[in-house]
Amino acid sequence: MKKIKTTSKLLLCMLIVAAMLTATLSVGAAGYEFPPNSVPVNVTLDGKAVLRGEAVIINSVTYVPLRSFSELMGADEISWNAKTSTATVKKGAVTVYLTNGALYISANGRYFFTVERILNINDRLFVPVRAIAEPFCVNVDWNNSSRTVVLTSTKKTLVSGDNYYNSTDLYWLSRIINAEASGESLVGQIAVGNVVLNRKASKMYPNTVYGVIFDRVGGTQFSPVAMGTIYNKPSQSSIIAAKICLDGYSVDTAILFFMNPDISTSNWISKNRPFAFTIGQHDFYY
Repeated sequence: MKKIKTTSKLLLCMLIVAAMLTATLSVGAAGYEFPPNSVPVNVTLDGKAVLRGEAVIINSVTYVPLRSFSELMGADEISWNAKTSTATVKKGAVTVYLTNGALYISANGRYFFTVERILNINDRLFVPVRAIAEPFCVNVDWNNSSRTVVLTSTKKTLVSGDNYYNSTDLYWLSRIINAEASGESLVGQIAVGNVVLNRKASKMYPNTVYGVIFDRVGGTQFSPVAMGTIYNKPSQSSIIAAKICLDGYSVDTAILFFMNPDISTSNWISKNRPFAFTIGQHDFYY
């Protein structure tokens, strides 16, 4: 009797565990098992419903399955490198690279920030729709009343990085990011780049990246200029962060200052500017 009772308890525990595991997944209309708290959404392309049951909001970001979306865009080839966990999508002269867990997509030397990480769901890559739409030159809008992602074709072809980025801006922006934030996360590096570009866009500062970095009105604005580290060769992540900034992504379009409170020799910023947020070791200010 004791043996039977023990077996029954074991079976009951197994059923409970199975139920708990099942409860953590949300099964979409297309059969995908999505993470908890995900919300299915509709998608249209040029007015026609597409990707039925395949698009979902996860952590406030809309994801679509890479293969289905790429095929919808008319991709010529889709391949997978298991060693690097990287998918490659080719359409005409455009080649797109997406790595599982990454925060960006690269295409023809351009870099697009995904906000949330590229995910592997049921052995399929899911990618934020706004980022994956960029290489295919598709406009993305949102209809809140119908909870629909509205995609619109433009018939344009992606401009390569060599022709899109201003080489001088990329040269100096990547170097100031490297000098100021080489040990920070990608988001932290992007935020530093945003400060430079926000100043460039402001009437209070010079209107070039170089001018902002080497601005000496009121004193040297960035310590790497005085220390000489501005001239160091930038890391690959610093170059990627700079390209993401130059491609238009901004953590905040109003931040104009940052400082590391642990090593800063002046507290003028913290005493005179409104605090925005902290990323890594840097405090950012408006």
